[in-house]
Amino acid sequence: MNNCFGSSRMIVLTGNYGSGKTEIALHLAETFAEREKTTLVDLDIVNPYFRSGEKAEELRRKGVRVLMPTFAMTTVDIPALPAEIQSVFESDADRVIFDVGGDDTGAAALGRYYPSFMKIRDQVITALVVNCLRPLTETREDIIDLAERIQARGRLKLDLIINNTNLADQTSGDMLEAAAETVRESAKALRIPRLIHCGTEKTLERITLPEEKLVIRRRMVPEWMVDE
Repeated sequence: MNNCFGSSRMIVLTGNYGSGKTEIALHLAETFAEREKTTLVDLDIVNPYFRSGEKAEELRRKGVRVLMPTFAMTTVDIPALPAEIQSVFESDADRVIFDVGGDDTGAAALGRYYPSFMKIRDQVITALVVNCLRPLTETREDIIDLAERIQARGRLKLDLIINNTNLADQTSGDMLEAAAETVRESAKALRIPRLIHCGTEKTLERITLPEEKLVIRRRMVPEWMVDE
């Protein structure tokens, strides 16, 4: 179901801690790499946990080129964005996926590349990943506020919202459906034209939501949710 993103060469994923944007980034990177040259750029300079860089070696074994901030996954407090990241705008990769820190602080890293994005804007899809069961994105007002801050700081308008409402392995289709209207109202208020519902195959198989759907496999399960 990755045709949700069509032939867009660059997919930019933003979303607050717990939204699941890294899950989606990993899924897309692995899936696209099966048939295309794929690069995953970990631009999350805010959240030290559950970032795509944690899976860098696994991704590389699957053919994904992984770029991340210098000092990421170390004890150094302030990661720096390496010059190599700029190269993705001139590379021959068929797909480039950006995993971006979702609040306005994280979006500042995205804003650094604004001139490069604008040169190929028609090849870029920007998405806000939302989990309505997490703080700061529980209501329409929360989502609108977050989206506006990201757009202002990152300087790129959002093209779609991904409803990824979940509680990891405890997720049900009812949770996703219950969040759908909140996300729809948010997208309408923000004048964002597209909405995608995202979840595991088990979660999505019985829901009747009319919008596009993206099936993923969850990889980044917090330790406190793993059965002993």
